[in-house]
Amino acid sequence: MAAVAAPMASKPRGSKAESFVDNKRREDIRFANINSARAVSDAVRTSLGPKGMDKMISTANGEVIITNDGATILNKMEVLQPAAKMLVELSKSQDSAAGDGTTTVVVIAGALLKECQSLLTNGIHPTVISDSLHKACGKAIDILTAMAVPVELTDRDSLVKSASTSLNSKVVSQYSTLLAPLAVDAVLSVIDPEKPDIVDLRDIKIVKKLGGTVDDTHTVKGLVFDKKVSRAAGGPTRVENAKIAVIQFQISPPKTDIEQSIVVSDYTQMDRILKEERNYILGMIKKIKATGCNVLLIQKSILRDAVTDLSLHYLAKAKIMVIKDVERDEIEFVTKTLNCLPIANIEHFRAEKLGHADLVEEASLGDGKILKITGIKDMGRTTSVLVRGSNQLVLDEAERSLHDALCVVRCLVSKRFLIAGGGAPEIELSRQLGAWAKVLHGMEGYCVKSFAEALEVIPYTLAENAGLNPIAIVTELRNKHAQGEINSGINVRKGQITNILEENVVQPLLVSTSAITLATECVRMILKIDDIVTVR
Repeated sequence: MAAVAAPMASKPRGSKAESFVDNKRREDIRFANINSARAVSDAVRTSLGPKGMDKMISTANGEVIITNDGATILNKMEVLQPAAKMLVELSKSQDSAAGDGTTTVVVIAGALLKECQSLLTNGIHPTVISDSLHKACGKAIDILTAMAVPVELTDRDSLVKSASTSLNSKVVSQYSTLLAPLAVDAVLSVIDPEKPDIVDLRDIKIVKKLGGTVDDTHTVKGLVFDKKVSRAAGGPTRVENAKIAVIQFQISPPKTDIEQSIVVSDYTQMDRILKEERNYILGMIKKIKATGCNVLLIQKSILRDAVTDLSLHYLAKAKIMVIKDVERDEIEFVTKTLNCLPIANIEHFRAEKLGHADLVEEASLGDGKILKITGIKDMGRTTSVLVRGSNQLVLDEAERSLHDALCVVRCLVSKRFLIAGGGAPEIELSRQLGAWAKVLHGMEGYCVKSFAEALEVIPYTLAENAGLNPIAIVTELRNKHAQGEINSGINVRKGQITNILEENVVQPLLVSTSAITLATECVRMILKIDDIVTVR
């Protein structure tokens, strides 16, 4: 062994052989990362656009999901390769930044990586490619902004068109005429005049209820709970002129702080314990009744039962409606809607902390029941949407699609510009960046030209997924844009090139700019990686 090691050690440090092996390893890792990321991109590429295919995802616990939402598909995929995981995170970033375009961003990243692979093969240094992509991305954002059409929030039709375009590529696309106006109205109703550019989607609560069809989906001006009223002791199920308390304590006998058991050997002692429990619960209920409260919303408890049969019996006698097991993360939404304060202790139970509503009632819906609170006085800026569906798969997908539509409207509130869809912005970017690349000198020109060519993947994929001839369609689209028709795009329903703005296929500017910026950032990061170090 020593005899073999000696000649190796005697090699000069900067020998050609050693340097060559080192570079080869770096190239191999770079290409392995690019190929892994491209594989993820190719997996979701077929689900792009209104004619895209859906994916059926079967999870380890037997759950089945049918969707064509890029973020959902990638989130459920078990990706092991670190660079491929970056594309999953990329899709999540687009989902949180814009809400729509989660498939687009991954497809663009995959196309950019393919172009980078050929540039690397031609001997261009990764840093040169990375800097050129950054420059091209900045130019692309400027071009998109110049193409955009300003929109006002008072122009409800434009907002509905934009939400419709987002829904057209979903499984529930046939319900876009119902869900798009519903999403627009929901977002507009929660805008705070003091912060007109910010929409918090947590102020819109989506409640899913199995049964009926998606057509039965509607907004509720008030609160909806997918829960029944606790009426084991025959309490009320309908209360008018309700005074509502949201409580975070339990109406049940207290337990000891430490785990211990108490042995009672005498019946009189047992009676005394039961009497104390009754008095304790009665004392609480008297304090509640004294404030005029007639509806209790009780937070879910993990320590002990929120209510016992005995406390339900006394509450029913006091004509107080009880809704138990309100989730901890719903409390903020409930108190904001009812314009009341959560009560953490019975000693703090006061009339000024209660919310007021005209009607609280339990209603039958499908094969279950829901609780509705309507006519809330001084209601906060929130809204509830009741989503219906004939089965769990449709219900889940309707919720995801509605979330995307809400995100699209939110984008338009924060950045009030619309842009054409149907591959029009991408082909225009490709044309203008291609022309700009000819002006640049050296390697930069080559890299920008490759960036321009990569963007053609969107119209190409849209045409391919719609069963059209992609080469003929993209060539015709290039021709139209060269003649100055910047809003010409692929109309997948008619199978031809039309003015896509006139067809009402529009999307927020933020969706396109965010997709290109995030995809470029991700690709630049993958390019810069030349080694993977595994720490055990």
